[in-house]
Amino acid sequence: MPELPDVEGFRRVLAEHATGRRVERVDVLDRGVLRGVAPRRFTERLCGRRFDEPSRHGKWLIVPMRDGPVLLAHFGMTGSLVWASDGSERHRHDRVVFVLPDGELRYRDMRKLQGLRLAADAGEVEEVLADLGPDAATVSREETRTLLQGMRRQVKAALVDQSVLAGLGNLLADEILWHARINPRRICAGLSDDDLAQVHRSMRSVVRRSVRDERVPPRNSWLTGHRDDRPGSCPRCGATLAHDRVGGRGTAWCPSCQPDRT
Repeated sequence: MPELPDVEGFRRVLAEHATGRRVERVDVLDRGVLRGVAPRRFTERLCGRRFDEPSRHGKWLIVPMRDGPVLLAHFGMTGSLVWASDGSERHRHDRVVFVLPDGELRYRDMRKLQGLRLAADAGEVEEVLADLGPDAATVSREETRTLLQGMRRQVKAALVDQSVLAGLGNLLADEILWHARINPRRICAGLSDDDLAQVHRSMRSVVRRSVRDERVPPRNSWLTGHRDDRPGSCPRCGATLAHDRVGGRGTAWCPSCQPDRT
């Protein structure tokens, strides 16, 4: 599932290959990924315009079109943005293709749970993103403490809630809590100031290193590198990993390094 680091990678793809370039044609191969706009209107609004510098908030990619609307992309569970300049055959899951002078920008998604939207201006962008919390890559320690302190929810559930912090998914949340030595089932209200500070430090470190790799990297020294080796062992202490559903999500943690203190 694309999380903040993946979407940052898609932002880089667009920034490198499409910023400033003119859209010669838009091929809507599957209207099922368009949200709130018909294919004809979508193509009319974008054809002939140039991409401006893209930005990101959480798992959303925000792409202003020069003297035009703002393209908003969400990648759901299986989406991606792919650049093709070699004339390669389109993938069967390519849903919308932006044809540029020197290649194609392809929105690819197997499950089509999210998709592409158009916003008329910055005000409409704010409306679409209004329910999101602060971006997990830039949130401050004080903001993190304010958001989580006193919340009567398990910390894992809070971290993956986009209205609390935007951008974190299953892998990032588990990795952050493993680095912080915090059990995912602990209630936020029971976390001390030191615990919350450690969650923030781990979040900044894990997100920063994951953005560098444009994914949550399966490093041998990280939980991510072992969570699929059922039951797997903790790369820090060697204890057998625990696996269960926490907050409705499949979760992995180390019972030794992350003791349950609820």
